[in-house]
Amino acid sequence: MTTPPTIPYQNLDLAAMLCSRLCHDMLSPVGALSNGLELLADEKDPQMRARCMELLEQSARTSADKLKFFRLAFGAAGGFGDAVPVHEPHSLIEALVRNNGRIVLSWSVNAEALPKPAVKTLLNLAAIGIEALVRGGTLDIAVELRQNASEIAIRASGPRIAFDPTVGAALEGTLPPAELSSRTAPAAMIAQMAARTGGSLQFAVSPEALVLGAVLPLG
Repeated sequence: MTTPPTIPYQNLDLAAMLCSRLCHDMLSPVGALSNGLELLADEKDPQMRARCMELLEQSARTSADKLKFFRLAFGAAGGFGDAVPVHEPHSLIEALVRNNGRIVLSWSVNAEALPKPAVKTLLNLAAIGIEALVRGGTLDIAVELRQNASEIAIRASGPRIAFDPTVGAALEGTLPPAELSSRTAPAAMIAQMAARTGGSLQFAVSPEALVLGAVLPLG
């Protein structure tokens, strides 16, 4: 399926929904940090205190990984120029997969750096693929930087694929503004970005796999 001209969501609405998505995804690891600190304050047993410290370190690492991901996936990525080294999105996606624990990542990229729109699209499509693998599986990512365009292909395959049709509608650019939510906002954002650059998004879903793709013209 190819993205048609996208619905012009209000910028404030889209920004608000992206903020809601960030807060929703950060609530669990930050809440775990708070709970761990409360347990640590009351715990006297050395072994239990050591276990609390391990959990705190894990929650802190997960929080930092997600913040770094959202900074580049949703934000302006001001620390980079027009192109972003591919090791940046690679490490961010690796961290999400590592935190999930049930997904195997396969990575194939033929470039040392990618344009910012391609990186933002790649990260958001990868997140959609990870969410689809509710029982684990494999996330295959391939990117080719051709003379005139960045081409992105992602395949999430596993024993059960969970894909919200409203996310698909957002990717297609057919989601009504009234149905914009924190769940669909990332897909709506990259659909608008693709349309603005003359690019396109595609997806296909089956019980065994979700395939996501993007073609984004350079320049």
